Amino acid sequence: MAVRRIKLVVAYNGTNYCGWQVQPNGVSIQAMLQKHIEELTGEKIMLTGASRTDSGVHALGQVAVFDTEKPWPAERFVPALNQRLPKDIVIQSAEEVPGDFHPRYQKTLKTYEYRILNRRVPLPNERLNSYFVPQNLDMEAMREAAAEIIGTHDFHNFCSVKTKVTNTVRTITRLTLTKENDMIYLRITGDGFLYNMVRIIVGGLLKVGFHKKTAEDIRRSLETRERCVVGPTAPPQGLTLVNIEYLE
Repeated sequence: MAVRRIKLVVAYNGTNYCGWQVQPNGVSIQAMLQKHIEELTGEKIMLTGASRTDSGVHALGQVAVFDTEKPWPAERFVPALNQRLPKDIVIQSAEEVPGDFHPRYQKTLKTYEYRILNRRVPLPNERLNSYFVPQNLDMEAMREAAAEIIGTHDFHNFCSVKTKVTNTVRTITRLTLTKENDMIYLRITGDGFLYNMVRIIVGGLLKVGFHKKTAEDIRRSLETRERCVVGPTAPPQGLTLVNIEYLE
């Protein structure tokens, strides 16, 4: 029978998982999905994801593909898998794509959102999907610093030392900071992100909001290859992969 490639759009709460990628020390999103797809199809499959989100990070629009010989309409995989999966992983959509479609090796725009709960005391129902910050933040200073990040830059100083890639140049097309009641939403779109890049950007902008760094510090960190610390890595629970837009 002909092999078909199925593209899934997946939403998940990452609290109970060790991240997207299969790990020897915990249950991953990839492993959980793979297990249930194999049980459903009766086939051994390899699930490939677009973004390797870390432990505790969430997603609304993760993309993954697998190959199958099942002749079912692609949309049938949505209810069939959602009946089997735990409630913190949900298939949003499924479609058949060309056999050479790879979720990682194509031109994309990725959008992430980071949520900061900024109030005097925490809220228990927000603790798993936002970062609680009780101190006052200067939002205008943060927006001024965020404007420095938009554009094409070398983000050498905005990625983990564990980053394995040699090219650290990325293009950020949009970065906004909004506040609704006590929640701050940082939304960022770019052509790619380095390991921990969004969380380090958040940490740097929080330093600006505390008046411990300035927009000029952010600009200088983008202009030098010397390793300099612009801020801490914000914790994972505030981060959500919102959307992956394929440009080709």
